[in-house]
Amino acid sequence: MRQNKSELPPKRKIQTAWFLLLFIWLVPAMGAAETRTIIFFGDSITAGYGLDPDEAYPALVQGKIREAGIPARVVNAGLSGETTAGGLRRLDWILRQPVDVFVIELGANDGLRGLAPASSQSNLQAIIDRVRQRHPETKIVLGGMRLPPNFGAEFTEKFAAIFPKLAETNHLTLIPFLLEGVGGIPALNQADGIHPNQRGHEIIADTVWAAVKPLL
Repeated sequence: MRQNKSELPPKRKIQTAWFLLLFIWLVPAMGAAETRTIIFFGDSITAGYGLDPDEAYPALVQGKIREAGIPARVVNAGLSGETTAGGLRRLDWILRQPVDVFVIELGANDGLRGLAPASSQSNLQAIIDRVRQRHPETKIVLGGMRLPPNFGAEFTEKFAAIFPKLAETNHLTLIPFLLEGVGGIPALNQADGIHPNQRGHEIIADTVWAAVKPLL
């Protein structure tokens, strides 16, 4: 009796079945491993105060990631009114998930409340240390902030110096001024003159994307 050429021998059938089974298991696992997580950890600017969540700069960065075909997801961990001390208190909860890139946008509320720059710097350093302790391979991006000139030259200079100093000491990726091209421009901010409007967030997203893209 002639064997059907299209029919595989029993041994080959078993081998083929195992190969297909391994393929089904491994492909999703490989895809999951490639998907990276970017956490934006900040205050009302990151949270998108006064806007829909999909208009805030983290969501806009997610759109750029999607357009670039990069397997990564964005987590918006912004909280309106957050200070560096508050961020430090809630950090452990945020770090329960995997994180590949951690973007810090904190400090503005400290400065606006007149808190000592040394205290803000200490809190930010503690945040950096804890992220690295929990996730040693995580790449950290620090968003620099500046204060309006009415706070006085000495205070504003000490405050602005926090961010490049931390970036240099800890070898972080620094965004010198997160609100570059947005801060102090009425047409790009809401009526309070502090929180960026939709167009302002689009500019921030471009600034942030320039810093984050090379890390992906």
